[in-house]
Amino acid sequence: MKRGFQVVSTKENQGLHLPQRQTSQAAGYDFEASEDFVLPSIWKGNFLKALWHLHQAQTLSADELAAADKCLKPYLVPTGIKAYMQPGEYLLLANRSSGPLKRRLILPNGVGIVDADYYNNDANEGEIFFQLVNYGLTDYHIKKGERIGQGIFMSYLTADDEQAPTAQRTGGFGSTKK
Repeated sequence: MKRGFQVVSTKENQGLHLPQRQTSQAAGYDFEASEDFVLPSIWKGNFLKALWHLHQAQTLSADELAAADKCLKPYLVPTGIKAYMQPGEYLLLANRSSGPLKRRLILPNGVGIVDADYYNNDANEGEIFFQLVNYGLTDYHIKKGERIGQGIFMSYLTADDEQAPTAQRTGGFGSTKK
């Protein structure tokens, strides 16, 4: 087994599909949402109020700014899928072209990186989530099985004089941050 996909054990009997390429020359494997999910529009509530106050050159309290900023927080949309790969490889997560164009959904960090050691980690078994923001005017209802992003297996290079890290992954999503 060199690289591929599996359904995480907690979702094995839920009828999920493994990511697939849609054409013979497609680089990306399309991922589907593992459940219905509502992505709220960023243009609701506190964010719009804060923009209005800023436009009017009014100051906002720290609490008002925090409430507005919370509306911009991305949501983690579950796929129920994990990926295995060789050392020296990673899975790049990217928007599908239809995400921003037709549905107003984006990955706020541009791309996601799934490291090889994320597979079968103790925290979440390596389940892949797509971090999405809805910049459309209304909430977007993702249906189970809807394609939400794509993954592309890639190789990476290391620097000549690198002191190779010896730390082992101890958690799931975002666990390598300091």
